[in-house]
Amino acid sequence: MNAGNPSHKQTSIWEVSDLGSTGNNGFAAPSSLHPAAKMKELIQHPDIQQAASLLAAGKLVAFPTETVYGLGGDARRTEAVEGIFTAKGRPSDNPLIVHIADRAELDAFVLEVSPADEKLMDAFWPGPLTLVLPVRPGSLSPRVTAGLDTVAVRMPDHGIALALIRASGCPLAAPSANRSGRPSPTLAQHVREDLDGLIDGIVDGGPAGVGVESTVVRTNAAGGATVLRPGGLPAEELGRVLGAEVRAVSAEPSADIDPAAARAASEAGAAGPKSGEPDAAPSGGEAPGEAPRSPGMKYTHYAPSGRLEVVLGAEREAAEAIRGLLAEAKARGEKTGVLAFDEHLGHYDGQADLVLPLGSLHDLRQAASRLYAALRRFDEEGATFMLAEGCAEIGIGSAVMNRLGKAAGGRIRRV
Repeated sequence: MNAGNPSHKQTSIWEVSDLGSTGNNGFAAPSSLHPAAKMKELIQHPDIQQAASLLAAGKLVAFPTETVYGLGGDARRTEAVEGIFTAKGRPSDNPLIVHIADRAELDAFVLEVSPADEKLMDAFWPGPLTLVLPVRPGSLSPRVTAGLDTVAVRMPDHGIALALIRASGCPLAAPSANRSGRPSPTLAQHVREDLDGLIDGIVDGGPAGVGVESTVVRTNAAGGATVLRPGGLPAEELGRVLGAEVRAVSAEPSADIDPAAARAASEAGAAGPKSGEPDAAPSGGEAPGEAPRSPGMKYTHYAPSGRLEVVLGAEREAAEAIRGLLAEAKARGEKTGVLAFDEHLGHYDGQADLVLPLGSLHDLRQAASRLYAALRRFDEEGATFMLAEGCAEIGIGSAVMNRLGKAAGGRIRRV
């Protein structure tokens, strides 16, 4: 099936069934590691072959992963990578994550894999883990790495993604398949809403499972690691495998800072962030002119069209604050929305034009999987003022709060 504005690209859409999950992402039952026979069958699927041929020709194709839908292009071809930035309307000083289907592919574009990296790969690949590794000079488009000496790499835990990478023969640079600043897509329909007519194809593999992007990690010489972006893999799990300290960034939206870049800035006597930029680096952040080591470290991300604020506090105090803010917004003529945990929905009966459930407060994986779709629903309903309940920064809660904070442009009320 085809769709798209004839004045732009004709976007092909293919519906393909997935093989299931390895179980590394914790959201789906394992499938016995994508059995070779089933993987071969999927690679040979006519729609996968058609999509893969477009990627091999330098075109852009969106595809599902276990986290969110990604917008793929050959990471070695600058024209393809520039096309990704153009389609997304995304600043080109952010690095892109390169997706692979086999660890042997790393030899072509990574200089070295440390013992700590090996441990994490053994435990969590395929899965929602991205590792920042030293890049082999000249092996990838410099637009993928934003001119840095590192590259972010992951192996997705999704049969369609793995089959597409293998069939194309390309390492795929693949940020989330949405217009920059919009909530990330967890359904093919979300991709179509944002990118129809701007890209060459969309592989529809059904809903993504995790719902938030991968955890981005950089290991160190001591055998530990720093989480540069919280995501689908909790920092606690990393520490368990490494047996060493894992420094987890705060869920504050401005705190995803690479410590090495921070030290460079400090040594150079760099000035602090510009005022008035809610997503700017805190004092001692990136070195002047240096790109962030990970996606999601700059700019406002994941945002709905209206104003969103996050309210964090004990149940009663948070509910009172939210009801008061809703009353003020209604008096201004705003169309209001609330994003709340299932256990607290009763606090907001009749208080807002739209109340959406985040899932149980006792299983924050539900909040992760529902968050982006809820933000898009607010846009569909024309909400102009929205309030979201915050949660504890434990496990995947760190990723939920990070994304909520960015969606709110840093507007977090603590009550």
